[in-house]
Amino acid sequence: MGKKNKQSMSLLYGLSAGHGVKHFGQGALLVMIPSIKSTLGLSDVGVGGISTVQSISSGIANIPAGILTDMFRKKIAWILFISMIMVGLGYFIIGVSPLYWALLFGVAIIGFGTSLWHAPAFGTLAARYPERRGFAMSAHLTGAQIGNTASPIIIGFLLAGTIGSYVFFSGISWRIIAVCLSIPMIITGLLVIFKFKSAGSESEGNIAIRDYFRSAKTLLNNYSVLGMALLGAMRGAVHTSFQVFLVIYMREVLEYSNTLVGVHVALITMAGIISTPIMGNFSDKLGRRPVISFAMILMTILIFLFLFFDSGIMMTFLVGCLGLFFFSVMPIINAAAMDMVDKGSEGSGTALMFTGGSVIGSITPIFAGIINESSGFHGVVIFSGIIALIGATLSLVLPMKSAPPEA
Repeated sequence: MGKKNKQSMSLLYGLSAGHGVKHFGQGALLVMIPSIKSTLGLSDVGVGGISTVQSISSGIANIPAGILTDMFRKKIAWILFISMIMVGLGYFIIGVSPLYWALLFGVAIIGFGTSLWHAPAFGTLAARYPERRGFAMSAHLTGAQIGNTASPIIIGFLLAGTIGSYVFFSGISWRIIAVCLSIPMIITGLLVIFKFKSAGSESEGNIAIRDYFRSAKTLLNNYSVLGMALLGAMRGAVHTSFQVFLVIYMREVLEYSNTLVGVHVALITMAGIISTPIMGNFSDKLGRRPVISFAMILMTILIFLFLFFDSGIMMTFLVGCLGLFFFSVMPIINAAAMDMVDKGSEGSGTALMFTGGSVIGSITPIFAGIINESSGFHGVVIFSGIIALIGATLSLVLPMKSAPPEA
């Protein structure tokens, strides 16, 4: 293995680990939502507002993230550093926030910081691994899934202080946990600066702003890429609508402990740790459409099955099965879009993909909250299932490259 290839693999693993740390915090926030709701006396619409603010700020951040990534390819490490610092600051503000609106400000900073990571990280991997783009982007998401899996189990235990009937301590306040979460985010940002300055080295250099906007205009006129952005948004809408109210349902209706809720949230991503790189590898060899359509169709079926299995071991089994496809299809959709993006525009292409998800994802949690208050969890299941069905239909008709790109 040559020196350049070795450095590339080191970057892939490093960015994946950083992605995992970032998502550890995101998973923590999800498990803390029932406690936040209780402390601040929030309605279901107020809970949906937390996801909405996060989605809006994420969407706003995608635009400068894409511009900075494509214009300053040699400064990728610094963009990633700023991303992690913002996430750490957001969690600190959440921990000390006395009011709902102050908490939303912290959530907005987290949303901005998390999106600032995506364009430089995914864009760099797409440019450095053109012949194995599906695998590289899936491996990066696998890091996130490890963080998403570990976080709810650990945070659920810290909140409850119990495992089953065994009591270890009285539990830790969500505010203290939020403040403590800022520490690993800041450390990760510093490690990126010191260890991964090679990020973006595959680029020939920075580009002029005139050249950037010329390529951006071409991207916005690429209806195939816009179609993939819409498909990614459908997947994201299912995620934001379904998962947050599944947590509320388990905590308030089924009366599961924080620990048990954390285990179920972990199941959503645990299976994906294995399935994500496998699906990415298959998409490189077989093409994107078969993998994406298969995942979206099964996701739709699994969500509707929650209407019949809404408690007990069968619900737990469904949560685990859903985890095989829930997040795993996202990097394949992104890779399909990158296949149709001009070289040098990978950062903006990635930003466009996440912007679509943020726009639709900012709307759907509010509607899901209204539906949950009027029709309960089954209403949210039907709402999410319909969105998934639309996404599955899109995956069958949208244009995609039939064969993986050549090196």
